[in-house]
Amino acid sequence: MAQQVQVLVIGGGFSGIGLGHALLNSNFTDFVILERAPDVGGVWHANTYPGCRCDVPSHLYSFSFAPNPDWSATYSPQAEIHAYLRRCVDRFGLRPHLRTGVEVEAARWNEDDQLWHVTTSEGPWTARILVSAVGPLTEPKLPDVRGIDRFRGTIMHSARWNHDHDLTGERVASIGTGASAIQYVPEIADRTGQLYVFQRSAPWITPHDNRPITDAERARFRARPGLQRIERAKAYVAKEMLVLGFAKQPRLMRLLEAVSRKHLERQVTDPVLRRALTPDFTLGCKRIVPSNRWYPALQKPNVELVPWALREIREHSVIDSDGVEREVDTVIFGTGFHVTDTPIADKVRGRDGELLSDAWAGSPRAYLGMSMPGFPNFFMFLGPNSGLGHSSMVYMIEAQVQHVKNAIRALDLSDATSIEVDRRAHDAYNARLDRKLATTVWETGGCRTFYQDANGRNATIYPDWTFSYRRQAVRWKPDAYHLTTRPTSADHETAKATTLDAS
Repeated sequence: MAQQVQVLVIGGGFSGIGLGHALLNSNFTDFVILERAPDVGGVWHANTYPGCRCDVPSHLYSFSFAPNPDWSATYSPQAEIHAYLRRCVDRFGLRPHLRTGVEVEAARWNEDDQLWHVTTSEGPWTARILVSAVGPLTEPKLPDVRGIDRFRGTIMHSARWNHDHDLTGERVASIGTGASAIQYVPEIADRTGQLYVFQRSAPWITPHDNRPITDAERARFRARPGLQRIERAKAYVAKEMLVLGFAKQPRLMRLLEAVSRKHLERQVTDPVLRRALTPDFTLGCKRIVPSNRWYPALQKPNVELVPWALREIREHSVIDSDGVEREVDTVIFGTGFHVTDTPIADKVRGRDGELLSDAWAGSPRAYLGMSMPGFPNFFMFLGPNSGLGHSSMVYMIEAQVQHVKNAIRALDLSDATSIEVDRRAHDAYNARLDRKLATTVWETGGCRTFYQDANGRNATIYPDWTFSYRRQAVRWKPDAYHLTTRPTSADHETAKATTLDAS
């Protein structure tokens, strides 16, 4: 027999924890968080590669309601963020609502009983409201390269790092030069016998201003929490100013390009290598990555930059697109994640039994990145066009938490059985996004990026001020949703939730 719950949340990262805190804070207790991993943390549980660190300032990359005065550095390492999230689960009483090691296999909306029927690795559930809090940076994406199954050495992805495998003295091929590779390559370079770094296109690298936070600073933050709020505000404003170049006047990115070029010139003196490391697109078109160690690592005597894509893998070697074969013992893929083709979309079926992935047809769209027509009582965090290229996703998550909480309250107060976004509101919102995206650096910068979906549309980035998004998400618009009342079973009526507090 299926277990019943009013709100079922898939995922125990920042989004799931944030929503769980908000629900408990409103005296709503009939919810459960299902996490497939053995622990909470989401992206910060999955990514444990050497050197893994957030590239958003620590004081900004944390919940506004749970500041941490004890960050060790201005940009937090993975282990500290993971520990912070675990503390939040305990501090806010979420453990009783958490089920780890449970994977959601399928979910289907049932029009007859107005419930979501969810199949999991530990049995079925029914839920009045289904929320996907599955982040975009947890499911590894491997390239479609010939021979990947033939390799007889060790293969790993940065998000599934094999810590039991010793790279000492090995010949290693690292594929990709995105944010993850730029962090782990400097960490492993000295251990390897030979490290080949495959670069399909050179990324823009900016100087990194990370530094340790002193004991005295931490003591001040503990004694005077307002000081940390000021640091958070300063970090927010500094990051938000990048929107001027990203989305308003892309030509302004030339100023930051000049800084990055100078950074490259200072750290790389060899003109041939410098030329290979110079990007051929506008800064900001792809994710900007800060590092002071990337360029020095590439100049170590045992490291070779391969300025070509990977073409083929054989039993003991890799071949680049120029046809050169190199023998290796280990292949590490720093090739990113399933972002626009999120696997959860292949598991969720709406009113007509249609998979969310089929409804999207290669181009994900949602109202405020959270709700889709044809999928009643379903919301998702960090969905289409709610990602950022410059600031903290936690800021966006908190806005989305408030929106989902408002939707649950509207459903309860109306005594309706389903809530669904109005198609006209959905389509108008996405039309506005497309108009704004058209003139941004992501569209005019001359690059191909993981921001783009299978049809070439940027389905990832929100192209405006984050405070603008927050204002839209938090301010409830009743005419954006349809509330429907249909007869349901007595069991469902008995299990109906208590209305959320207005807090």
